[in-house]
Amino acid sequence: MNLLFLALLLAGGDPPAQMDPAVIPNYALFRPGLAVAGKPSPAGLAKLKDMGFKTVIDLRMPAEGLDEEKKSVEGQGLRYVSVPMTSASFSLADALKVKGVLEDAGSGPVLLHCASANRVGGVVAVIEGMSGKSVDQAIEDGRKAGLRSDPMVEAVKRVLAEAPAPKP
Repeated sequence: MNLLFLALLLAGGDPPAQMDPAVIPNYALFRPGLAVAGKPSPAGLAKLKDMGFKTVIDLRMPAEGLDEEKKSVEGQGLRYVSVPMTSASFSLADALKVKGVLEDAGSGPVLLHCASANRVGGVVAVIEGMSGKSVDQAIEDGRKAGLRSDPMVEAVKRVLAEAPAPKP
């Protein structure tokens, strides 16, 4: 069993399986304890604790307006983690930081989001690739999490080429 999956399974309950796109766009329950999405609306942000989330990982850049979200998330007693990235700046360190949060059993359930879910899909693809999946399988998993753009797919391939080989 994948260590990430096990950590999320042990983390507890699941966030909602579906979400009104007006509340949280491009939302999907990717696996137990991990939801992926685009940027939540203000109404969605205000309900994250009620939805069962404990941690929010935001991949947006500072220029995309992080302060209001951080205040809202932390104001609900939730953990807010910022890992700002673009397809051009995406690095192995970014993927490892997200992976570390996801593997912390106390973090889940987690909402991992960016503006549209494209960057989310890229990060998911790299994490899946580091767990031993082929590049094609990892990219397919990334697409299920929101990966859409060619530049982000290329960034995934670049970062996976830098990643250490998975341990058997």
